Amino acid sequence: MESIKVTTRAAAKLAHKLSSSDKTGHSSDWFASHESTAKCIKLQDEESDHTKRCTASKSAGKSKTTARSKSVPVPSTPAVSNQEQKCDGVTSVPPTDDSIPHPDPAGNEPALWRQQLQKIELMRSKRDAPVDTVGCEKICDQSVPPEVFRYQMLTGLMLSSQTRDQVTSAAMLKLRKHGCTVDSILNTPDEELGRLIYPVGFWPSKVKYLKKTAQILKSKYGSDIPDNVEELCQLPGVGPKMAHLAMNCAWNKVTGIGTDTHVHRISNRLNWVKTKTPEQTEKALQDWLPRSYWREVNELLVGFGQQICLPIKPKCADCLNISICPFTGKTVKPPAKSSTNDVDV
Repeated sequence: MESIKVTTRAAAKLAHKLSSSDKTGHSSDWFASHESTAKCIKLQDEESDHTKRCTASKSAGKSKTTARSKSVPVPSTPAVSNQEQKCDGVTSVPPTDDSIPHPDPAGNEPALWRQQLQKIELMRSKRDAPVDTVGCEKICDQSVPPEVFRYQMLTGLMLSSQTRDQVTSAAMLKLRKHGCTVDSILNTPDEELGRLIYPVGFWPSKVKYLKKTAQILKSKYGSDIPDNVEELCQLPGVGPKMAHLAMNCAWNKVTGIGTDTHVHRISNRLNWVKTKTPEQTEKALQDWLPRSYWREVNELLVGFGQQICLPIKPKCADCLNISICPFTGKTVKPPAKSSTNDVDV
C-alpha cells in the first residue's frame, strides 16, 4: 500500500510539471492515462492482498482436514464378488466356515436366523404339507363340547409320537367313529382299542397310555385335560412337546416350543442350535428365539421338514436357503432298519 501512495504522489507531481511547462510537449490526455494506470495498480494490489489472505486461510483448513484424516482412518468398502448375492438387503455368500451362523452358548441369536426363517415362511406359504391338512388340530371334531375337543386333541398328540401325520389321522378317524371321549375309551377293551389305532408307532404301549390317561382325567379333571404343562407331563405317554402343543392348540396358551424330530433336525442343520435331543433343542431355542415366534415355528418347520428338508435326501436344490445354509451339499446316511416302518425320523 505504501508503494501505491508513492506512485500516486509521483504521478501528481509529474502532472503538475507537465501542466505548468510548455516545454514537455505532452497533452493533458497523457496525464489522465497515467492517473488511471495508478488507480488500476492500487486496485490490483488490494486484490492481491485479499487473495493472499484467502489462500492462507484455505491452506490452514486443508492442513486441519489432513490431520484429522490421518488420525481417524476411513474403513474401505469391500468389493462384492461374483459369488456373493444380495438377499433381503443382506449380502450372503455360499456357506463357509466363517459365514456359517454358530449358536452362541450365552443365548444370543444366530447370525442369519431371520433371513432363513423368512425364506422358510415363503416356501411354506401354500400350507399344503401333511401337517397342514392332517395335523392334530385338523383331525379333531370341531362340533363337540370344548372339553371333548381338548381330549381329542390330547389323544391325537399321544398317537402322533413317532408316527406320520397321515397314519395318525387315519387312527383318529376310526376312534371318532367309535367314540373318542374319556368314557368311551375306558369302556373299550384293549384288543379293540389296539385295532382302532393300529398301525401307529408303538401302538401296544399307546393302548396302555390311553387307558391310564383316561382314568386320571375322569377322576381328577372331570374328563377334561390339565391346563398347565407340569400336570400334562405327568400323564402317561405325554412329554414336553405334546404338552406345549396341547396348551397352544387346546387352551390357546403359548408356553413353549413344541419340538419334534423335524424341529430338532432342521434347527441343527441351520446351526441354530447344537444339540443331541429334541428336549435339548427346545430349551436352546427358547433361550434366544423371540417369544412371538414360539406359536408358529413348530408348524413352519414340521411342514418344511416334510416337503423339502427331508431326513434322508433333503431337496437342497429346491430350498431358498441354499446359499446361507451350512448343511447344503452334505450327505445323510440312511438310518438302521426299524421294526416300525412308519416312524418319522
